[in-house]
Amino acid sequence: MQLKTGDKAPAFSAKNQDGKNLSLTDFAGKKLVLYFYPKDDTPGCTAEACSLRDNYETLQKQGFAIVGVSPDGESKHLKFIAKYELPFDLLADTDNSIALAYGVWVEKSMYGRKYMGIARTTFIIDEHGNIAEIIEKVDTAKHATQILK
Repeated sequence: MQLKTGDKAPAFSAKNQDGKNLSLTDFAGKKLVLYFYPKDDTPGCTAEACSLRDNYETLQKQGFAIVGVSPDGESKHLKFIAKYELPFDLLADTDNSIALAYGVWVEKSMYGRKYMGIARTTFIIDEHGNIAEIIEKVDTAKHATQILK
């Protein structure tokens, strides 16, 4: 199922970097930037996270909470957050259940080899739990600008 603007955001629940369970209901009444990225501490993923970090205060003033989701585990997220001083939670989607629910666990291809992975995508979820916007062509270095436009 391909999600589209206006759809109800799929419910999720997963552990963050501290082992605390976070779910969509924790953000009820807030706007949520739910961004999916392939892997901690890689060049594109670092650029994306740092763009959000550098504009975190502005995003918060606009009413956004930010949560990143990748297949990496809690301890890897903790190191990534510490290394780049990220002020937001990262969810450990180790079984890819959240990525599957949002339709971003897809077949990819590199050097002719096919494999399953995350399609870098951001979902802006409104205060009522509906998808307000989907950003599929993420500019990692300017991602916060794409959200704030």
